[in-house]
Amino acid sequence: MAEIIVNTKKINKNIRKLNDYFEKNDIEWTLISKVVSGHKKILRKILNNPEIKRVHSVGDSRLSSLKIIKEIKSSIVTMYIKPPAIQFAKSVVKYADISLNSSLDTIIALDKEAKKQNKKHRIIIMIEMGELREGVIREDVLEFYQKAFDLDNIVIEGIGTNLGCMYGVEPTYDKLIQLCLYKQLIEAKFDRKLILISGGSSITLPLIGKHKIPKSVNHFRVGEATFLGKSPFNNKKFRDLSTKAFEYDANIIEMAEKEASPDGKISESNVGHIADARENLKNKHYRAIMDFGILDVDVEQIIPKDEEVKFAGTTSDMTVYDVGENLSKSKRVKYAVGKTIRFEPTYMAVARLLNSKFIKTIVK
Repeated sequence: MAEIIVNTKKINKNIRKLNDYFEKNDIEWTLISKVVSGHKKILRKILNNPEIKRVHSVGDSRLSSLKIIKEIKSSIVTMYIKPPAIQFAKSVVKYADISLNSSLDTIIALDKEAKKQNKKHRIIIMIEMGELREGVIREDVLEFYQKAFDLDNIVIEGIGTNLGCMYGVEPTYDKLIQLCLYKQLIEAKFDRKLILISGGSSITLPLIGKHKIPKSVNHFRVGEATFLGKSPFNNKKFRDLSTKAFEYDANIIEMAEKEASPDGKISESNVGHIADARENLKNKHYRAIMDFGILDVDVEQIIPKDEEVKFAGTTSDMTVYDVGENLSKSKRVKYAVGKTIRFEPTYMAVARLLNSKFIKTIVK
């Protein structure tokens, strides 16, 4: 069975470094844990880390994960980071202290549930800023806030937006300053204070040091940088964060020298995916058959640590890699049945691997 190895010490060091960085810049932040898919052992290691007390909240897009977080540490402030489905209002109020919202009907349902549970439910109202995903249309913002302010068991914590996720709209200074202006307009019209302007994520992190974030933006929601140490803005390591918290090791179940091309009539019935044709290959080369496939992970999201290992093809539960002559510089055999090939997984690969019941998770 292939394995994903999780080094929680490196993740906790990233949390400490992000705490220091955000505090230095007067920014609150929510640790987004959705990549670990509610894995209890990983979450315990993170939530019992003393550094978690310096984090504003822990957020997730799955209610089952928020439930686990509350079971591990009930004192932690939890955030549901996507607009809730109205039929799950009861669970949202029960497991999330804060939720991100863009539907008035849902907020009304949350208000009713909060009253039943004798709670005040905190919300951040998301504004559409060009990404065309969740968010209140800008011309409707004032009317939307007016109706939300009238609800007795809803506390409007702030205003937010989501950029760079679906279409990749860049979180520019101009976009974020518009969000800040809406905040000022709302506060002036309704004489209410909005505590958080939630306009940042891992993709926005590099802009802080370049002074391309308005000072009023005081809340970030950060997942990828916490766990993978990178910002999607440039897919590069952010400052001194660790990028080595995850490793994926797969087992070689067959190793043989085989022809470069398939033999026979090629039909349209294949269920696999193959690499693009490569030139200058010998007639035969060694191929390693691995014990994972499309059902477990997207091969484009895992990078072999050995640069000589090249993807050849994948099917539902097996994947093939070309290992060339299969010799080290000292002319020794590099790979054989029973050995593993190591990969560096991306954020999406980690999310899928931790969701697969056919991949073993090792937590350090």
